[in-house]
Amino acid sequence: MRTPLLTELPPETGSWLEIDVSSQRLSVWRGRELQWHCRVSTAANGTGQEEGSGASPLGWHHVRAAIGAGNPPGTVYRGRRPTGEVFSEALAAEHPGRDWILTRILWLGGLEPGRNRGGNVDSQRRYIYLHGTPPSEPMGVPRSHGCIRLRDDDLLALFEIAIPGTPVWIHD
Repeated sequence: MRTPLLTELPPETGSWLEIDVSSQRLSVWRGRELQWHCRVSTAANGTGQEEGSGASPLGWHHVRAAIGAGNPPGTVYRGRRPTGEVFSEALAAEHPGRDWILTRILWLGGLEPGRNRGGNVDSQRRYIYLHGTPPSEPMGVPRSHGCIRLRDDDLLALFEIAIPGTPVWIHD
């Protein structure tokens, strides 16, 4: 899929994602028609572009990579690689401080030079993902370290739609 030019966004055809930080909601659009939506959890530190801010970046992005196809729900990732673990409450008790990245990863790359691409504001180099989170983590409450967290069922459905190149608009 060709990534649209900024002047073409939002796309008139094809799927694209909207993440509204203020409502903690992700919407899937096909052109101008809403397909479905779900609750998410964005950054506890609010919105921001800079490296090390722990904030969710704003603006137009695209799905750079889709990671984890074929792995079971609850697969644990570190450095975008499966650890061989599957999340459980017992595993969580063994690692109480771990920032869980589960099930699938949709890695975002910024499309706006100087805003979310390049320099110290590069979303891709900040490792901004859409990823799964433990069922005990609340949705609709900002709690991440910059990424967008989703429930496994929502992430698995999204993973089928949001192939690499899919545009993603994050706003507040």
